[in-house]
Amino acid sequence: MLEQTLILIKPDGLTKSLTGNILTRLSETKLEIIGAKMVRVSRELAVEHYGALKDEAFFEELISYIMGDYHKKKVMALVYGGEDAIQKVRAICGKTNPEEADSVSIRGAYGRITTKGVYENVIHASANEEDAEREIKLWFTPEDIIEDIYSTNKNEKNIKIKEWA
Repeated sequence: MLEQTLILIKPDGLTKSLTGNILTRLSETKLEIIGAKMVRVSRELAVEHYGALKDEAFFEELISYIMGDYHKKKVMALVYGGEDAIQKVRAICGKTNPEEADSVSIRGAYGRITTKGVYENVIHASANEEDAEREIKLWFTPEDIIEDIYSTNKNEKNIKIKEWA
């Protein structure tokens, strides 16, 4: 099945200069990068991205973490596409908790839990197709992605910019 997934190399991954290592590991999936950019994460973007976790005790720490309050104030956002993209990427990323992740996974090799209990797991990967679509549309415009993956509308301002439908 052809599908897309959002991947975020989080601020701790960038601070530790792990971008090359992570991209090398992701290349093992044989998926194609169809979108990539550096993003300074606003509070609004962080809250919308992690909205499903808003009632969790760790929500504010999670927002601070993805915004780069503990590390560099940026993330690398990527869209990978191909057959079984979500499953392939999640398998190589490993479990969210770095201590439970297989040591050969990205999170197992590079993640940690700080003494304050913050999960620094260096990477985000969409959990399922619904999350992937929501997250991709949140982090990217149609113009940022080199393939038409979701339906779009024409911009009413007569400017040649695609918008998500």
